Amino acid sequence: MSMVKEFKDFAMRGNVVDMAVGIIIGGAFGTIVKSLVSDVIMPPIGMLLGNVDFAELFLVLKEGAAAGPYMTLADAQKAGAVTINYGLFFNAVVSFLIVAFAVFMLIRALNKMKREQEAPAAEPTTKDCPFCFSAIAIKASRCPNCTSEVAA
Repeated sequence: MSMVKEFKDFAMRGNVVDMAVGIIIGGAFGTIVKSLVSDVIMPPIGMLLGNVDFAELFLVLKEGAAAGPYMTLADAQKAGAVTINYGLFFNAVVSFLIVAFAVFMLIRALNKMKREQEAPAAEPTTKDCPFCFSAIAIKASRCPNCTSEVAA
């Protein structure tokens, strides 16, 4: 068997295709959540905190070639300054929490569906007559078909 055919057989198995689709959808979902956080959620929060742009919050550890102060993170990076970008980190934490919550809700829904599928079977309402093998009521003491007495 050629290596190409083996790879094709591997790649076309159901689990591999499902995993690839999941990764693609997950990447797209991550991009949407990142935009939601940086473009929709954080601007109002920044406005409430005194017009703070979280993406521009940074701490200079070491000055760059051009001396500071640096007005923006891009200016600091352009000058070669060493910075801690805690605003970007905060945005990433909020994005993670949104994705984690969405995954939690998905897992919760899947578990609920699984529990519903695994519901216990209903109690039987009939039993078989040991003499004529026809179905009779579970509480019957005599078979209506062959009139034999049936033990309870």
